[in-house]
Amino acid sequence: MAFQGFPKTCFPFLRQLQKNNNREWFNANKQRYEDSIRTPALSLIEHIGPEIAEKLSPHFVAIPKKVGGSLMRVYRDTRFAKDKTPYKTNIGIQFRHELGKDVHAPGFYLHIEPENCFIGTGIWRPESLFLNKIREFIVDNPRSWSALMSDEPFCSEWSLIGATLIRPPKGFVKEHPLMKDLKRKDFIAHKNFSHELILGSGFIDYLIENYQECEAYMAYLCMALEVDY
Repeated sequence: MAFQGFPKTCFPFLRQLQKNNNREWFNANKQRYEDSIRTPALSLIEHIGPEIAEKLSPHFVAIPKKVGGSLMRVYRDTRFAKDKTPYKTNIGIQFRHELGKDVHAPGFYLHIEPENCFIGTGIWRPESLFLNKIREFIVDNPRSWSALMSDEPFCSEWSLIGATLIRPPKGFVKEHPLMKDLKRKDFIAHKNFSHELILGSGFIDYLIENYQECEAYMAYLCMALEVDY
């Protein structure tokens, strides 16, 4: 059966989870989680996979598995966090590069949360080796980076977000005209969307069309990391 959108019960469940973020409530409402969140999310992943391969890149994968696939776990890692609530109150889905093993790999991202739905593309908090590769590639190819940052509709529809260094990174000229971007620790392009879109059968088409706006950006990052786009 084709993906028909998330059910209308999706956001009410997430809002109630925000107010009742404890194991007793979650265990009592586990079937609601399955019906409202996990089952439709896995359906989306299953049906968007061929679209990604055909219309974006065959090197980014959509894996519809409950554990170890494109859907991020609902359980939070609280070992080193001040916030000890056990569950994530959003849906996180990443279609990462086939060579990547974790969330730090280049990927297309989907975030569903009450009052905060967005899509993202790029790479979040890469390890220093890969981060320096991106920075060095920008230094070696400044014109193509500047052209990318002024390309429509990417530059008007998307914004680069994430953490940045306070000081210039070691080994790079402080006065470099692209220093603002060289200071980045994340290379994430971000775009908000209306939460109502997830309820429709055309949501996959919306995602593909918007991810296509970032193809040149993703191809640039992949080239910097010496992997295929």
